[in-house]
Amino acid sequence: MAEKKATTKKATETNATAAKETVKKTATKAAKATLAVNAENVGFKAGDVYQALAAAEKALSVKEIAKAAKISEEETLLGLGWLFKEGKLASVEDKVTLA
Repeated sequence: MAEKKATTKKATETNATAAKETVKKTATKAAKATLAVNAENVGFKAGDVYQALAAAEKALSVKEIAKAAKISEEETLLGLGWLFKEGKLASVEDKVTLA
């Protein structure tokens, strides 16, 4: 009987550890999804988008820009809006390039 209790206790501890890791991963994903929308952050995303387009030297889609800049598509759209407002971008079909 003593062995069974030890095994059950160990299994419970393992499940608890796994549950904590799942919570940490979920919390990390949720934290990444949050973006403070203010002029400073949007300006930085605009810089990331601009640098990605300048390095590519061709028109890119939103998904391609996000991948090249290593930011989310939502952040890419914020940066694109900023740059379009400043007149720094031109739209070519469904892609964007520097003006």
